[in-house]
Amino acid sequence: MSQTFVIPDIHGRFDLLDDGLAEIAARSRGEKDTIVTIGDYVDKGPASSGVIERLSAGVGDGFALVTLKGNHDAMMVDALRDASKMPDWLAKGGDTALASYGGNPADVPQSHIHWLDHLRLFYADTHRLYVHAGVDPKVSLERQRVETLLWKRYPKGYSEGFGNFHVVHGHDNCPEGPLLYEGRTNLDTLAWRTGRLTIGVFDDEKPGGPMDFIVIKGAPAGH
Repeated sequence: MSQTFVIPDIHGRFDLLDDGLAEIAARSRGEKDTIVTIGDYVDKGPASSGVIERLSAGVGDGFALVTLKGNHDAMMVDALRDASKMPDWLAKGGDTALASYGGNPADVPQSHIHWLDHLRLFYADTHRLYVHAGVDPKVSLERQRVETLLWKRYPKGYSEGFGNFHVVHGHDNCPEGPLLYEGRTNLDTLAWRTGRLTIGVFDDEKPGGPMDFIVIKGAPAGH
């Protein structure tokens, strides 16, 4: 039985990512498992550069790795390519991301910018659709707006999926989460601040939500 492990918004917490990948490796059953990271690798936490370096190098031969784009990843790329967007990015957590490179935008490697810019916007397997923020249920996947995929917030308590797909997303943080509904799972537990990263574990042969969670606990922000 192959599994899919879904890592939500990291936001510069290399420590949580590293511990999470180690725990995933320990839980893997030796089959071709998949790791899906659903975006927001940068900003707010202290080690954005380390997170990108870690994921862009891959996670080992035992896993397929799918890296999706988050809104903060897109903001970082836009700000580094258009100086007029820099103040808005810095105000939304980009200051810590830039600090992880030494504070000078010119010192951000082009390879990191290229990696962020070319991340996928969504990924679907047999039973589930993985995306950073959400999807418009009235629009086909091919016609989804980038703004929807990166920025959407579902109405509170909204329980629908996307057709026959169970939607797995982050973006709309809930420190007491994860939030589990019939048609969707929100894994974002504000890990960068709370120190609690919740990784969803899904059985590739079974539809619906997660069969288990891996909870990584680290120091809250500022400690």
